[in-house]
Amino acid sequence: MLQTAGAFAGGTVLAQLFPKSVAAAFPGYVGQAGATPTDELAAARARFGKVPIESTKLAGNLTMFSGPGGNVVALNGADGKLLVDTFTQMAWDRFKKIMDDLGKAPLKFVIDTHWHWDHTDNNANVHAAGAALIAHENTRKRLSQTHDLKFLNLHFYPSPAAALPQHTFEASYQMHFNGEHLTLGHIAPAHTDSDIYVHFQKANVLHLGDVFFNGIYCYIDGGTGGRVGGMIAGANKMLAMVDNNTKIVPGHGALGNKTDLKNFRDMLETAHDRIQKLKSAGKSMQETVAAKPLADLDPVWGKGFLNGDTFVQVVYTTL
Repeated sequence: MLQTAGAFAGGTVLAQLFPKSVAAAFPGYVGQAGATPTDELAAARARFGKVPIESTKLAGNLTMFSGPGGNVVALNGADGKLLVDTFTQMAWDRFKKIMDDLGKAPLKFVIDTHWHWDHTDNNANVHAAGAALIAHENTRKRLSQTHDLKFLNLHFYPSPAAALPQHTFEASYQMHFNGEHLTLGHIAPAHTDSDIYVHFQKANVLHLGDVFFNGIYCYIDGGTGGRVGGMIAGANKMLAMVDNNTKIVPGHGALGNKTDLKNFRDMLETAHDRIQKLKSAGKSMQETVAAKPLADLDPVWGKGFLNGDTFVQVVYTTL
């Protein structure tokens, strides 16, 4: 079950997993004609469910798992197991077996980095397995609502009660578990308005959820408060917290470090400034895309599920 091909980290698998009907609203993609948002969600779950689960050791009792959804971190020990994020539904059986293979200790806690489905899709399953769910208060709020992510052509109904976080916080949350001290902190609207970081202080590991996409253009959910300026501010806040030895877990992409996060921040600043200049000059979104303001960045950053033209539109609409 544990495979280390590394393709997911490079973005090629990510590009195949997200709904191809992104093309319905954005150039550069081949859409699925007539696909409904509900169909697209089922198809996306099926695609993610087939992705291999890869394992990266972070510390003695701390492991990162990648593949069928956003990156997951597991803390295992005598106190039980703690997870950060939960992968997608159709990967649950495989992931549960991997968790069981880590040891007999029960699953006690799960932390959601934000509300999006590829990070919270197994909330009900982990709760049924005995875990208490912890998240920012806006994650509970967003999971309780109906959402249409028009950019991805996905429709979400309110989550069942069992999938909602039982413990929420506004600004910060502290906990001790398995010899680790965890600090959870809200990041002002960035990828969404529900983003948090999870800092494992002893291991010097920082999980940033989707406030950090390592090496690829990021999605920003303007419909639930996401802003490109907030992404930049969040990256700057996190850069001030880490050192050169910190292992930084992105929402998507390979395990990173301070240099990787700085490069991501620099890319966002460049995109923000170039696109803001065009928008302030009165250019429409289509005219801004046609100007190719990120052409020099695309060969490096455009290898994920967003190409350069699409990312220009994401930034334009979240300025």
